[in-house]
Amino acid sequence: MKSACGYIRVSTDKQEELSPDAQKRLLIDYAIKNDIFLPDEHIFTENGISGKHADKRPEFQKMIAFAKSKEHPFDIILVWKFSRFARNQEESIVYKSLLKKNNVDVVSVSEPLADGPFGTLIERIIEWMDEYYSIRLSGEVMRGMTEKALRGGYQAQTPYGYISNNDTGIPEIAENEAMVVKKIYKDFMDGKSYLEICRELNPLGIRTRTGNPFEVRTVKYILENPFYAGNVRWNRQKRDDHTIKASSEWIVAKGRHLPLFSEEYFAAVQNRIQTISRPYKSRSPVYTKHWLSSIVKCSSCGASLVAKRANGRVTHFQCGNYFKGSCTESHYITAKRLESAVLDSLAGTFNAGAKILFKRKASENTVEHDTASIIKEKLQKIILKEKRIRQAYIDGIDTLEEYRQNKLSLISEKGNLEKSLNEISKKETGTNEGVSSQAVSVMDLMIDNDTDMILKAGIIRSVVDHIIYDKSSDSLDIYFFTIP
Repeated sequence: MKSACGYIRVSTDKQEELSPDAQKRLLIDYAIKNDIFLPDEHIFTENGISGKHADKRPEFQKMIAFAKSKEHPFDIILVWKFSRFARNQEESIVYKSLLKKNNVDVVSVSEPLADGPFGTLIERIIEWMDEYYSIRLSGEVMRGMTEKALRGGYQAQTPYGYISNNDTGIPEIAENEAMVVKKIYKDFMDGKSYLEICRELNPLGIRTRTGNPFEVRTVKYILENPFYAGNVRWNRQKRDDHTIKASSEWIVAKGRHLPLFSEEYFAAVQNRIQTISRPYKSRSPVYTKHWLSSIVKCSSCGASLVAKRANGRVTHFQCGNYFKGSCTESHYITAKRLESAVLDSLAGTFNAGAKILFKRKASENTVEHDTASIIKEKLQKIILKEKRIRQAYIDGIDTLEEYRQNKLSLISEKGNLEKSLNEISKKETGTNEGVSSQAVSVMDLMIDNDTDMILKAGIIRSVVDHIIYDKSSDSLDIYFFTIP
């Protein structure tokens, strides 16, 4: 007696698709009539999942993994129709070929095929028809969604300030959130910037619907959303990468919900947005970096200070989170003062013209400030990742080739981290005096204006773990690596 598994998939509620129970009955009846053993634990079911992409079907992947295993638990995969197995002809051929190599056949209980080349030809025709149906259905769905959007229908999560009404399907105003939206609009029209609005909202404990602090992009999205003027916007983003489409492709229609603002007021807001917006100018990557980038940290939130430019050169640094509005403390410092202060510290002397205090320290043994601890934490995460990718392969989510590639990637990452950890361990056996001697040995390169910026970045990172800048005391805490 041959052993089989059953694969059941339902993607929609349409009548042309049999229910999971109906499909199961057909598979069991076929197995009984053909003397095939079909245990319940070998029946894989997926509800509401499209057959277009196999990698998005976990039960399907689990079934394939079982089929490829050394135990060879079944010889046949029973499906109601070949369209249940796949609606993508390319994937269908690939997976059926893979199964064939493992002596597993795919059998449709409602589409019997003759043996030999003619049966194979009929099977390919069925696969082509299934894929064509999927493409046509996708087009019908898109047309239906477009028609719904044109009628003012709602097809996405309601925006901040509104809540869904499951009975009527019409979003209703959420008063607490609506008050915040009204404040954002008023403050913006009173002349405040996106950043200033964030810095008023976040200290008050006001958060987005996901519980995160308000950022510039969040405020801008709220100000640009026509939903608040009573209109529904759809087809704004691409489904695959979420990039914004050309505005000519958007669908904006009158909604049935109550607006927060008149269309005239909303238009005035959009006019101000256009007025203050500056077109993005692409610059060479050379001018987007600085040899102190990512190594100087904000004393308030721990984020890196970001290098800012003017006229093609870096003029000052500021906390990255401060730009987003999630850090309330400014850490502005000119690039010239920061560079001078760091160079003087490396040389072991004070710059009489600078008013910054220096504290020479070895890296502290904390998760935040100790590179070794950070590396150890990353190594622990790699161990967890290894367990996850192994489980993903066992569950059939990843193929053997995907598992192999993920494993090799983790092995490489683990090796680099362990190498860095060993180097740090060697350095920590020395004393702080080594820092001064090494700093002096590289000063000629550091103060030379002709030294390449990337080389300077490498030099500073060879002796300095990180730098904390405290704006309130106007001081730098420089954490050196100890050198043997």
